[in-house]
Amino acid sequence: MEAMELDRISSPSKGKEEEEDKAKMEEGKAIVVLLVGVPGSGKSTFCDYIIRGSKRPWVRVCQDIIGNGKSGTKTQCLMGASSALKEGKSVLIDRCNMNKEQREDFVKLGGPEVEKHAVVLDLPAKMCISRSVKRTDHEGKLQGGKAAVVINQMLQKKELPKLREGFNRITFCQDEKDVQAAVDTYAALGSLDTLPTGCFGQKKPAKIQLGIMKFLKKVDSPSQEGSERNAPENNSQNKVSREKDCSPGEEGNCSAPSDHVHKEMKHCQDQEMDMPTGAISSDSVYTLAFPSISTADFHFNLEKACDIIVEKVEEFVNKVNNARLVLVDLSHGSKILSLVRTKAAQKKIDSKKFFTFVGDITRLYTEGGLGCNVIANATNWRLKPGGGGVNAAIFNAAGPALESATKERAGSLAPGKALVVPLPSNSPLFAKEGVTHVIHVLGPNMNPQRPNYLNNDYVKGCKVLREAYSSLFEGFATILSTQRGQSKERDGNFFNSQDQKIKRESPYECERNKKVKGLPNELGNDVSPSGERTDNQHHADNGRTTKVWGSWAQALYHIAMHPEKHRKDVLEILDDVVVLDDLYPKAQRHLLVLAQVEGGLDCLADVREQHLQLLKTMHAVGLKWVEKYLNENESLAFRLGYHSVPSMRQLHMHVISQDFNSKHLKNKKHWNSFNSPFFRDSVDVIEEVSKHGKATVKDEENLLNMELRCNRCRSAHPNIPRLKAHINSCQLPFPSALYENQRLVFASGKQR
Repeated sequence: MEAMELDRISSPSKGKEEEEDKAKMEEGKAIVVLLVGVPGSGKSTFCDYIIRGSKRPWVRVCQDIIGNGKSGTKTQCLMGASSALKEGKSVLIDRCNMNKEQREDFVKLGGPEVEKHAVVLDLPAKMCISRSVKRTDHEGKLQGGKAAVVINQMLQKKELPKLREGFNRITFCQDEKDVQAAVDTYAALGSLDTLPTGCFGQKKPAKIQLGIMKFLKKVDSPSQEGSERNAPENNSQNKVSREKDCSPGEEGNCSAPSDHVHKEMKHCQDQEMDMPTGAISSDSVYTLAFPSISTADFHFNLEKACDIIVEKVEEFVNKVNNARLVLVDLSHGSKILSLVRTKAAQKKIDSKKFFTFVGDITRLYTEGGLGCNVIANATNWRLKPGGGGVNAAIFNAAGPALESATKERAGSLAPGKALVVPLPSNSPLFAKEGVTHVIHVLGPNMNPQRPNYLNNDYVKGCKVLREAYSSLFEGFATILSTQRGQSKERDGNFFNSQDQKIKRESPYECERNKKVKGLPNELGNDVSPSGERTDNQHHADNGRTTKVWGSWAQALYHIAMHPEKHRKDVLEILDDVVVLDDLYPKAQRHLLVLAQVEGGLDCLADVREQHLQLLKTMHAVGLKWVEKYLNENESLAFRLGYHSVPSMRQLHMHVISQDFNSKHLKNKKHWNSFNSPFFRDSVDVIEEVSKHGKATVKDEENLLNMELRCNRCRSAHPNIPRLKAHINSCQLPFPSALYENQRLVFASGKQR
């Protein structure tokens, strides 16, 4: 013992080195966790939960934003991970990493001093496709139709990781319960903690999951089999396209494969079909699918009809952005499609705004993967089912709900006119295909066996056909203007057992079918999908915006009108207002104050001077609840206000704390709906109505797409996770404008 002590005394540097080694061992190793999974499997959300919940310092390396907020390269990811490891931090590699080649460079990071883990999010392909198709504001812009195609490509060549690749630990997650368990495991890691090595969670032999085509095509249906037999060349092209994969070294950059999609579509535009069966549309583009009017049962000349189609399409696409038209025919040998394609090419019409498609117009999504919000029906003058062709097919597919809704609107239709009918949510066409509106249109008749026979008078016939297409496209434009006045947001949590839900603000979605892909808010131009005539219509003469609310968007209205039936949901019921928590709060405290007024007070645009006292009452009630919350937590600050264009009927005021600490705040539109001029402070609204008799409604489309900026220091951030990390620590005061006119409410004596 004495010798050992003498040796330690005589070699102080040696003893110091031993102590440093011991301390280093006690600190635990850094960890590199490779996320393995296709787009939509939840990699980014997984990282977000780990970073927020763990005491260990983590850095997320994501190829979609590695280039100063934009897509970068694998090399940049490697450099970023290496830099983080040198700083003593553990790293989450947020890339797809679907094969060994893509993973091998990351497994070498840091040498043996760094543990290498893989977390495989091997969730059902259908779930991943559904999430990717529906999401918006994705960091890598991989959403809508191209996301579905990319997922299918990746699944063809999926290669699950193995320990011999150099991993210390591999965790397989095959359902959401497994994912939650993995989150809990890594979030619980302290800086000194380690995890057992080996493979965990693989419950069944690995196998390639079925790709998108299996889910979006009914391959065993007679109509589909016939379609495949009639178009072998197109099916061949589909197969070739599906087998393409991301370029080597760039698989993590999920936006890259979009070029394959565009090439595939371009190729098919030169063939008999513009888009192959199975190609999915982007859910960010409103789409009208329409048949050729009057060329079937009404025997109109094809050449003349094609000229008019192209003429009217050209007029429409030159006036309207973010919308497209699709001419649909059931036959692969359709002459009308071939003629229109040729004429459209001669006119140089943008193929992204107009193309042709072979398929059943009542099953475009489930069989063809083409998401269409609106379809046109070449109807008869009686607006009745029957008669064969498209009219019979659409009425049959939509069920009795369409006939009932149509009857509410009109009993007949004149040639050259169109009738917009919002489709009730209980219609199979709504639930299965995502169709929110049917536009009935009646063209000229050249068939002597049909009513209104024109006896081959093509001067009058062409005039009527032009009027028919003009009416059809104008009806679609009306739907567009209404829908763009509403916000389409998606807020999903993959830790829920349900699929991602489409929602906005406080989405009490009792009637909305969660299986619909790419479905915008179901708003029409005259009546609600349930056939109810809305109060807004009564104010059209007063210059107010005519608007119709879908059945799902009327949930707040029903609560306000019958609060006694919703006692489990409401916090307070008064004579003029109802108070309830937002079902998906965007902050620690977030409630809604509903106006308990029946008739014509759906949104801020409806507010007039006679509502001034009601606005003051709503504000006073909101302040009362703010005072209650501040007594519980003095650190909070609140704003009270209205969205310029809400997505749910019935005037309601938001009372929201300014911490924005909520798992439900997930995208740019969520943030900007409360942190841009789109959010109108209650005190400003009261002042405007008092002075001018109405409130100012801000333009939604531009404001909700503004860059993300901190609500305190106004610094810009590339994405929500970065923004959330910043606002959690930002201690700067709020913008001076919020301190004026009591727009910001906080505990007395507290500085913000």
